[in-house]
Amino acid sequence: MSLIHRTTLTPSKLELLTDWLPGQPWYRGAGAPELAKAGGFRLDDPANVVGIEFAAVADGDVTYHVPMTYRSEPLEDGEQALIGVTQHGVLGRRLVYDGVHDPVLVRTLVALFNGEVRPQMQSVNHTVDETVTATGGPIEPETWTVTANTADGTDLRLRPDLVLRIRRCLADPLPAHVGGVTATVLDSARDETQAPLILLLG
Repeated sequence: MSLIHRTTLTPSKLELLTDWLPGQPWYRGAGAPELAKAGGFRLDDPANVVGIEFAAVADGDVTYHVPMTYRSEPLEDGEQALIGVTQHGVLGRRLVYDGVHDPVLVRTLVALFNGEVRPQMQSVNHTVDETVTATGGPIEPETWTVTANTADGTDLRLRPDLVLRIRRCLADPLPAHVGGVTATVLDSARDETQAPLILLLG
């Protein structure tokens, strides 16, 4: 089960994302964002090596969704996916990646659709997040590749007829979809709402 250490990150995740977000094609701001936590959830890596988080961060009235993985060793061929490097008060040096490029996150996300793992609370130890729902599964991917990272979001093709779209800017309209993952985030009024973070296009 997810273990959340009550310790420091230097720089913090929000500081890393402040530098990284403006370079993304789905960023809606001008200049550096002023970020605040807005929700999300975690998944457990079955091997207990990689941290997996689906984080929502707010920049004023706009909320972004950033799946992230945390590793002690570099992700193979992951240089372009690196968000930054931080020092964890317990675990030491941690490399933070845009998780859509990390095979551990993708495999575990598929396992969520297939009912093989349970979503965990973002900031509470050993606690299932009952508000997270995954519909449209089970799914059987043949392989996976990131086929698009545009203003519309990031697409992971699992089969010729099956795409997972990672919503990045949650203010954007929803395209037609057959399933997805919904989680609790804070809206522009800082109220809790259920928002689709991942869409199953098929």
